[in-house]
This record gives sequence, structure tokens and C-alpha cells, in this order.
Amino acid sequence: MPVAHKVVVAATPLREVIVRHLALFAGAALFVFVLSLTYGLDLSPGFF
Repeated sequence: MPVAHKVVVAATPLREVIVRHLALFAGAALFVFVLSLTYGLDLSPGFF
């Protein structure tokens, strides 16, 4: 592991890391949900 990465990881509180991961997971879930809503929607160039 590079030294710079060790310094950043050591300086980042555990709570911030957990919140960041939860936010990324929630964003991914929201993205998949929106994609599921648009299933079957014709977004081809000829449609517009």
C-alpha cells in the first residue's frame, strides 16, 4: 500500500467511511430502480 494512501486512510474517521459507503450503495440502488422504471421505454434515436 502506498504511503500516501496509508496517511489518507488513517486520517479518515470510520464513521465517514461508513457514511460514504452507505451513500454510494443508496445511489447505486436508486440508479437501478430508475433503470427498472424505464424498462421497455423506447429511447432510440428514431423515437425522437
